[in-house]
Amino acid sequence: MKIKKLNILAFLLLTGMLSNTSCTKDFVAINTDPIAYGATNFDPNFVLSTAQLTYTGSIDFAYETWRTNLIYSGTMMQGLSTVISYWAGDKYLLTPWYTSSYWERAYDEQVKPAVDIVEFTRGNDKYKNVHQVARIWKALIFARITDLYGDVPYSEAGMGYYSKKLSTKYDKQQDIYMDLLKEVEEATNALDPAADKITGDIIYNGDLDKWKRFGNSLILRLAMRLTKVDENTAKTYATKVIGKTLASNADNAFVQHDESGARVTQNRNSQVLVGDGGSEHYYVKWSDTFINALKSTNDPRIKVAATQVWPDVGVKGYKNINPNFVTDPTKQKGMPNGKDLNNNPLYAISSHPSYTSFPDYSSPHPAMIKPDGITFILTYAESELLLAEAAQRWGIGGSAATHYANGVKAGITFLGQYDPKLAISESDANTFVAANPLVDGLKQISTQYWIHHNTALNFYESWFNWRRTGYPALTPVVYPGNATNGTIPRRLPYPTAEEAGTNSAYYKAAAAAVPGGDNLSGRVWWDKQ
Repeated sequence: MKIKKLNILAFLLLTGMLSNTSCTKDFVAINTDPIAYGATNFDPNFVLSTAQLTYTGSIDFAYETWRTNLIYSGTMMQGLSTVISYWAGDKYLLTPWYTSSYWERAYDEQVKPAVDIVEFTRGNDKYKNVHQVARIWKALIFARITDLYGDVPYSEAGMGYYSKKLSTKYDKQQDIYMDLLKEVEEATNALDPAADKITGDIIYNGDLDKWKRFGNSLILRLAMRLTKVDENTAKTYATKVIGKTLASNADNAFVQHDESGARVTQNRNSQVLVGDGGSEHYYVKWSDTFINALKSTNDPRIKVAATQVWPDVGVKGYKNINPNFVTDPTKQKGMPNGKDLNNNPLYAISSHPSYTSFPDYSSPHPAMIKPDGITFILTYAESELLLAEAAQRWGIGGSAATHYANGVKAGITFLGQYDPKLAISESDANTFVAANPLVDGLKQISTQYWIHHNTALNFYESWFNWRRTGYPALTPVVYPGNATNGTIPRRLPYPTAEEAGTNSAYYKAAAAAVPGGDNLSGRVWWDKQ
């Protein structure tokens, strides 16, 4: 019926135009397709929803989530382990079409829509709050890109339509970070309850108070990234947001996915770990480094692990998960990193003392990776642990021990947001926190940061913070043919496609300037030795 009515409307407009050809002042309006979007009827709220969703992973079957978050970050940080040969990060191997995956998808699926919203709403009071939230979201997007690669296209990225340029310069990471901090601070402060209601927000449903807390927590994350290279700026911005960050797990920023939307809306980690066409569902496990860290302190989060999820390599799909999986903490065991399915006893998983069968190794709880599950983006636990670090370093913002206790407790109880099956009681969390107070400063804070982001399946953030702090003290794997001389990788190389495209000159200059070289062992600006 809707299509029929629109066709009738178009017909009436056409006949009206023909019967009064002398009235040319309304020519453009009369000849505008009433169904199509244009500058006068475009609503940026719809694009905001797209930018938020694609930040959780590509609509192209979790393309960069699979390769960058799981294959590389998850295994390098020994949150995950696998014997699958093409999971290159587990053995520090270089697979260029994997390390370029985030760049390829993020600029197309994340940057473009975010930049379009910011530019379309610039100076437009009708969309004042949409504009500010888009600025914050754009900063979130670029922060991850630059943390992965270093100097990257930033100020001109996504601006091709507006600037009419075919090539895009690489901005220095230092300049990018200074602008990110400025942008998020300005945008957060400019959010106006008296202005427009945001209708396309799938994170907070337009709640500006939560967006302000999110913006200030993002400033804190960005600021603390600079402790190695610009401690003054780090302390200054951390001080600015004290008392303004996320206040509880109710403020956690996440996307609740929808199973009915298949590849477009389903949880990206689920698409890889449960529903892919390979062997991830059977051969990807929690690392023994991670499981042993939980067991060593009797951490109640050990309950997020589940053994015997996949009884047979040929069985997959969320609906086929073994209903008899085991969550008993005493039965959990992680799989060692750096092992394979070959026969060399130095590297064969079958030669390791822990090996019995693959289903006996611990897998993420099924409720963490269900198709309609959650992707966490920024949490109260993270912000409290960063505040604990700021207090420990500089004596600002109250007690480091209190922020630490808040962060650890929230990092335990937030799991219930995945699914009630993962809920851990306040009592259990309080008992653990009381038994494990802050006594070892930055090492202990950073280790909890790693544990939290592993359970949030945000391995990007585990890797970034480890590169900055050096904690936890991970033992590198040594595997034949590794690309880093047996050291844990510190950045992703630039895509080789950049050299052959219109950005060739910019790429060559950026690649030549990477400390340590444009490879897995090179370092970004803030990762100073």
